[in-house]
Amino acid sequence: MLKTTRVLFAVLGVFLLAAGIRAAGDPPEWAYNAPPAPPPGTTPPPPAPPAPDDGSIKNLPGAAKGFTVTEIRNQFGPADWYPGDHPSMPDVVAHGRRPDVRACSLCHYPNGKGRPENAGITGLPVEYFIKTMDDFRSGARKSAHPRKANTNVMITIAKGMTDRELHAAAEYFGSMKWTPWIKVVESQTVPKTRVQGGMFLKIEGGGTEPLGRRIIETPDNAEHTEMLRDPRSGFTAYVPVGSLQAGKTLVETGGNGKTERCAVCHGAGLHGLGPVPPLAGRSPSYLMRQMFDIQQGARTGIWSELMLPAVKNLTEEEMMTIAAYVASMTP
Repeated sequence: MLKTTRVLFAVLGVFLLAAGIRAAGDPPEWAYNAPPAPPPGTTPPPPAPPAPDDGSIKNLPGAAKGFTVTEIRNQFGPADWYPGDHPSMPDVVAHGRRPDVRACSLCHYPNGKGRPENAGITGLPVEYFIKTMDDFRSGARKSAHPRKANTNVMITIAKGMTDRELHAAAEYFGSMKWTPWIKVVESQTVPKTRVQGGMFLKIEGGGTEPLGRRIIETPDNAEHTEMLRDPRSGFTAYVPVGSLQAGKTLVETGGNGKTERCAVCHGAGLHGLGPVPPLAGRSPSYLMRQMFDIQQGARTGIWSELMLPAVKNLTEEEMMTIAAYVASMTP
């Protein structure tokens, strides 16, 4: 009987997730790339272990050197597949510093493009980058989602970095331009996925399911992204039909006072303006998280205070359409 009840709860959880139904004020699970909460009275299962290292050398097209899985995952010196794609990395980006400062290039890649579970940090203004890290250090920047574990990891890293390391990383990532990384597709359905490593990975041969009122951002090549951490393998974001036009209206007009025109602060084409960061073409999952975190008070500090008037009156649906449209814009 207990087993049957758990199965029913799990099925119900999947249905509610796809439909976008949950308790008021709860974070949207899809934006945080988190699995549904466990059924009442049960404990969440442990994360799926990463694929074991069989010791073989892995290779990527056009890469001059191969790496083992252990080398690829090395928190203090991960694989750099394409050294010619980026400037010379500062030591904190390439190697970090033990015990707590992991290499920036592990999660965000040497090119700073990142993945849906974290942030794309290439092309951010140096001033904005530094203030963001200061907010992690001070406690002004947290996550509204209790299961967003890598935010706590980022807080630990930020607190462990020296000011010299922080400035070196900010200048390095700020020296590169953001280029197209995410393809946005309007759809009524989405490939069935599983959550691993903070990402939605397609289930091979799994078919499709209704997208509902979600955005599902998934690697174009799950193995290249999840196992090999390929910095040239991008993502597709499936967004609800009609969301791009709805988001465009809000972004460009403010929706009759519902929000602000985004270009006022973020510049023409949302390519940034002075210390204000560019938004065009970036992860919709990330954009949604930031709007929700600011709205819920999990992010404070000067940048969040400036953004709060723009998001405080938005519904979750409206924030979702804004994230979809902004992600579709040309960087």
